[in-house]
Amino acid sequence: MMSNKIPITLAGAELLRAELQRLKSVDRPEVITAIADARAQGDLSENAEYDAARERQGFIEGRIIELEAKLSNAQIIDPALLDDDGRVVFGSTVELMDTSGTVSQTYQIVGEDEADIKLGKISYSSPIARALIGKFSGDVAEVRTPGGVKEFEIVDVKYQ
Repeated sequence: MMSNKIPITLAGAELLRAELQRLKSVDRPEVITAIADARAQGDLSENAEYDAARERQGFIEGRIIELEAKLSNAQIIDPALLDDDGRVVFGSTVELMDTSGTVSQTYQIVGEDEADIKLGKISYSSPIARALIGKFSGDVAEVRTPGGVKEFEIVDVKYQ
């Protein structure tokens, strides 16, 4: 079965690797110890600690599988190695000014798992990112929002 690679920035991949490492080296051993301790208490049929530890173990193992799959399907992109002559691409950081000239915003275009609007990171599949990708510094992008179409001028594009 052929699967498509999913883009992720180098920083995003490092965060996933760090979480995977923590799950395998810290969380998994802790939950195994908690299950063993709960088993030592005897009757498992009414043992809430045992049930909670088993449920946590299921979550941890599921998350490990999910992270391993994401990393194996990842196309890791280092924005610092990009230089697309001012063109907006995955991983680039874009400074925008609304066309009224009043509101400036800066976003980095990242993978689904890294998107965090509070940190200025937007998914490449979001409407604003789709409107920006392929455009150059100085271009105007039209973005369809729930409140109607907004226009933004691309002030600067950085690869960092």
